[in-house]
Amino acid sequence: MSGLRLAYYDLSPELLQGFRIVKDELEKSPLGLKLIELVYLRVSQINGCSFCLNKHSRSLRENQETDRRLWELAGWRVSNQFTLREKAALEWAEALTYISTTHADDEAYFPLKAHFTDKEISDLTFAISLMNGMNRLAIGMRQ
Repeated sequence: MSGLRLAYYDLSPELLQGFRIVKDELEKSPLGLKLIELVYLRVSQINGCSFCLNKHSRSLRENQETDRRLWELAGWRVSNQFTLREKAALEWAEALTYISTTHADDEAYFPLKAHFTDKEISDLTFAISLMNGMNRLAIGMRQ
């Protein structure tokens, strides 16, 4: 089957609105939109959501993200383009996205404490959870 399976955004607008509320609130987070979008893009890379890859790459470019950082995002562990703060966020993003194998272990969680407040860690966890949910909607419904 190709094309949209179901217009979930029309069929369940009230439920989708909940996702939009979380997204809107995250845009006010002290994390900053650039870090949030970077995390969204990495989660979408892992999940293989082409719709979200396009959307978040475009958003990052509009916010002056460099091509080099976008190109190296999948290899962030060996790249010198990312700060320790960003690397801690990306590690947590991967741990939560691959939760069935990582179980969100302490090795991924504890480095966050050196770079983020508790509120920021909470917001980051919501951002990762939101993008995983949105990826599953977009991929599952073939958006």
